[in-house]
Amino acid sequence: MEILSLLADGFGVALTPTNLFLAVVGCFLGTLMGALPGLGPANGVAILIPIAFSLGLDPTGSLILLVSVYYGAMYGGRISSILLNIPGDEPAMMTCLDGFPMAQQGKAGEALSLSGVASFVGAFVATCGLVLLAPQLVKIALLFGPAEYFVLFTVAFATLGGISSTNQAKSAFAAALGLGIAMIGSDSQTGSQRFTFDHVHLYDGIDFLIAIVGLFALSEVFIFLEHHRSNQGVAPKAATVGRIMPDFGMIKRCIPSMARGTGLGFFSGVLPGAGASLGSFLAYSLEKQAVDRDGKTFGKGDPRGVAAPEAGNNAASGGALVPMLALGVPGSGTTAVLLAVLLQLNITPGPLLFTKNPDIVWGLIAALFLANFILLAMNIPLVGIFTRVLMVPTRILMPIVAMISFVGIYSITGSSFDVMLMVGFGIAGWVLRKLDVSLVPVILGILLGNQMEVNLRRAMTISDGDWFILVGSPLAIILWMIAIAGFVLPMMMGRRMKKRMESMRDTEEFVGD
Repeated sequence: MEILSLLADGFGVALTPTNLFLAVVGCFLGTLMGALPGLGPANGVAILIPIAFSLGLDPTGSLILLVSVYYGAMYGGRISSILLNIPGDEPAMMTCLDGFPMAQQGKAGEALSLSGVASFVGAFVATCGLVLLAPQLVKIALLFGPAEYFVLFTVAFATLGGISSTNQAKSAFAAALGLGIAMIGSDSQTGSQRFTFDHVHLYDGIDFLIAIVGLFALSEVFIFLEHHRSNQGVAPKAATVGRIMPDFGMIKRCIPSMARGTGLGFFSGVLPGAGASLGSFLAYSLEKQAVDRDGKTFGKGDPRGVAAPEAGNNAASGGALVPMLALGVPGSGTTAVLLAVLLQLNITPGPLLFTKNPDIVWGLIAALFLANFILLAMNIPLVGIFTRVLMVPTRILMPIVAMISFVGIYSITGSSFDVMLMVGFGIAGWVLRKLDVSLVPVILGILLGNQMEVNLRRAMTISDGDWFILVGSPLAIILWMIAIAGFVLPMMMGRRMKKRMESMRDTEEFVGD
């Protein structure tokens, strides 16, 4: 009953006219950004961070706007997957397998609407899971001491490469780079300057937002400049949507698929580093084994092949918020960006968040419920509008992204040095993407580096320099086991899983040809 009372208070916060308007705007913009191949939810949230801060919104309003963008981008990723066979982001790859064949059969509208319903089911159930699971995880987190928190941060870095990663060395390098950047500035214990090179602008360290906007948003602009995609939009011509609403029989046949996909997706999202890609892949693979072992319908336009992965990846997006809010450890790349937003607002995620800032956290959770209904109501009637964004030339989109980045960061910091630093991060992000190095571990290193160092020093002080305190409790030992497994498993299974995902898509493309 206490949870229901807190959730009711959260709806009282989320249902104010301003916050409701921000949720609608966030859902609309997120869907547009999700529809554009390559941007995805992490880039979408990063691009809009400067707007959220420059508008002078309160913390709750800023979070509602950006989380609505997050959910909207997860919904929107299916649009280019179904219409063009081009995934909006990696989790949407599995939607291509049956979504595009449905579009070729003249059922694009039905596929888009069905994926919208599946996305709603997955995200709604995951948000319910967040309500039930996060407070329980908070109670466990209260058992954590400095040593356990240090190991928990180690778990985040060890698993951040993701279960589908094939090169953990690059993930480790990216994490080390992020930790190195986090050390710039004043030493938290002694006050001495580290790696500032006597430059006064670096005495306070590097702002999270500058790094995030540079690495994600500006690097996307540099990638565009490199490939000179100036005259064409994503789609060479308007895609035919056809009939919008699927019949009731199709939806009824897909309900078990949505249920199985939602369960697998939520579990994948709660695991740090696994994320929506794993949820989408597992949901599609399990569904294929459950209903089409002979391969007679999957890959040829089976609606269940659309419903399962869409429910899976949207459930994973909600599940990834559980460890971020309860433990302060992001479960995916986008939640790492949202973690930076919380820290910038002087809100520390973790066990005390639910007691110190209940209005913010429960208002945010209530906004997630509202965002699901807004997206369901918005995505089906406005499918035609969202598909037209695929025709906008990138020569128009990318200057807008650059303008938002420059104006937004300057309005927040008022420093031309910070703008130049953002450009430097943009160039670094472009180089790292060229080398196929994930940007998310860099961001996590910048975000968690100081807290990781502080907790290690506290643990060493408590134990009088005895390193065995890091394995001195059953909880710490369990966390070390999870960290080792999270780092080793991708090297053993990641390549095989990646090949299976690609082979599934190659088979579908061959059948389509």
